Amino acid sequence: MKIYTLHAKQNLPISREQAWQFLSDPKNLKVITPDYMGFNIQAGADRTMYAGQIIEYIVTPILGIKNRWVTEITHVVDQEYFVDEQRFGPYALWHHKHFIREIEGGVEMEDLLHYKLPYGFLGQLAHPFLVKPKLDEIFEYRKNKLVELFGSM
Repeated sequence: MKIYTLHAKQNLPISREQAWQFLSDPKNLKVITPDYMGFNIQAGADRTMYAGQIIEYIVTPILGIKNRWVTEITHVVDQEYFVDEQRFGPYALWHHKHFIREIEGGVEMEDLLHYKLPYGFLGQLAHPFLVKPKLDEIFEYRKNKLVELFGSM
């Protein structure tokens, strides 16, 4: 079964501390997720991100069908990176790394996502028409929302 990759980078005119403060608060995931996704945190977002943290939420990405999604924050290095992995949800594999690097005038934020779809060949058929465009749309929304919140470089 194929493993897909999504790679995104964005520069923001804020300090590493500001970027980390925003990204390490799980409640802010709702802020940078499109409203139509029906993103609703159910549990686990009451503390700043830490390794071993389990976050449960409901998301409605397609046709109003609600999906329960459970992720674990598996790795955290303060103000440098964290990793979230799906434990239960719509993907066969979800491994998402978030990096923050200081650059001149701000920070570079980098996402590296590896994911695998369920349903074998049928999942692979749906990827270019349904899954990839939806993920691209979500990451573009996040990029625009972060610019709205923090400005652009």
